[in-house]
Amino acid sequence: MEDIERDWDKPVEEAGIAAKASIIVRVGMLDLGAGTGSFRVREMMHRIAYPLGVHVRADVNLTNIEAACTDGKNRITEVVDLPTTGVNTERIWLLEHFADWFNAHCGVGSMYHAKASVSEALMESMDAPEAQKSLVQAARQRRKQKQAELDARRIAGQTPSEGRKSPISDDVKSSNGEQAFTDTHASEAGQAPNIASNSSADQSERKPLTVRQAHDRLDVIEHRKPLYTPAFSALGAAIACAAFVFLLGGGPYDMIGAFVGAGIGHFLRRLMFARRLNQFFVTFVSVAVAALVCTGTLRLIGLADPVALQHDTAYIGAMLFVIPGFPLITGGLDIAKLDFPSGVQRMFYTLSLILMATLAAWMVALIVRLNPQGFEPLNLNPWVYAGLRFIAAFAGVWGFSVLFNSPQRMCYTAAIIGAITDTLRLTFVDFGMPPEAAAFIGALLAGLLATAWRQAVRHGKLPLYLGYPRICLTVPSIVIMVPGMYMYQAMFHLGQYEIQQSLDWGFRAFMVIVCLPIGLAMARVLTDKSWRYDV
Repeated sequence: MEDIERDWDKPVEEAGIAAKASIIVRVGMLDLGAGTGSFRVREMMHRIAYPLGVHVRADVNLTNIEAACTDGKNRITEVVDLPTTGVNTERIWLLEHFADWFNAHCGVGSMYHAKASVSEALMESMDAPEAQKSLVQAARQRRKQKQAELDARRIAGQTPSEGRKSPISDDVKSSNGEQAFTDTHASEAGQAPNIASNSSADQSERKPLTVRQAHDRLDVIEHRKPLYTPAFSALGAAIACAAFVFLLGGGPYDMIGAFVGAGIGHFLRRLMFARRLNQFFVTFVSVAVAALVCTGTLRLIGLADPVALQHDTAYIGAMLFVIPGFPLITGGLDIAKLDFPSGVQRMFYTLSLILMATLAAWMVALIVRLNPQGFEPLNLNPWVYAGLRFIAAFAGVWGFSVLFNSPQRMCYTAAIIGAITDTLRLTFVDFGMPPEAAAFIGALLAGLLATAWRQAVRHGKLPLYLGYPRICLTVPSIVIMVPGMYMYQAMFHLGQYEIQQSLDWGFRAFMVIVCLPIGLAMARVLTDKSWRYDV
């Protein structure tokens, strides 16, 4: 700590190994705490370490990082332990922009995005009062203010140096898709960035970034409040679960019960998480409450229409907001990258949460004497059914994205991808394709669409502010494909000592769950050289 304090106000490139390592490891810690996989945490740490001339060797697990950093002369090892894990896609997105902002200040071109100016605008505007409502709007407002200042200086005869173009004017052009992507940048395959793209004049004009300034930006990222209130988040959970029930074959009464149960269950969940209660306890209580509220809602509707009393399966849909989709998918991707310690830990963490949730729902079913037998056929026209599925998938993915704390633009982007892929998956199943194969194709297509979206942004065909991390688009879009019904049926029949049926449902769920990360991994292999080759 004394070494870090001594270098606190030094430029990061001139600081000692302790100060450099403090930034590198902290970025990895924030990325890990946001729910991403170990392969991405290592990639982010290397992106920060490269311009500092530091080599990093990191062991990343579910809640801890052990990183050894060396600059060729000195070596330091840091160990970071997180109290818990969660999902925050906004933080993952902001850390990408932090990496580009950091590299640009260190004389290296942006690596994640086409223009570092967007990252600079976002990083500099995070302290603005309006940033909590919309960070993009705050960044645009700050960019306009800078442009006005530059115009005023030009009028006064104080034209900026010709050696460095204004990042604001570049961003204005590129964000409208009017300026082609011509700069040389490192590819997303992990290649080294092209330092020669920054002229010596640029480096001499650039104000050096200090250790304090880097940590100040990380402080803002770490302490940003959730984008959504517990009430709005509960609405997202309610919409997601109601849409999930429809995609599983449920009707209007089933959707109403799931909507009310999931909304109240997740609202309680957010309140308990705010008090930092144990995740497994929170999962058990919130699922039990959601199932009871869903059943009670259907009983109240049954006073007016007795048909509602026959809907004993809807409560399963009300508990699906607790599906740990992020650790499930990232665990599979870690295993695909041969990172078995992290992948196995994430898989067991996922299994533990699923076990706790299904156990709570089974106990509620036992108490109120429920006997889920599936949903009644809706008997809709195939074309009408496909259209309704598209709408339901869009709404469901949007709701899950809200639960993951995604900005609204990111929510809509993921929802478009999810609506396309899940509708196609269900259509394949209707034509007789095995659910496992359909899940694989859906996940593969989601990965390809997310990559195509990101490449369109990098090449100026879409505004630069829409350049979101692929993991933030693919996981929400395929979470709705997770077989929650299969997993619960396995636990229900196990509780009834019907071992054969329990194994049947359990293996069905297992096969679909395995195919989802495999599909995403295949999409990365087809589009990313760092995944295609073992080097």
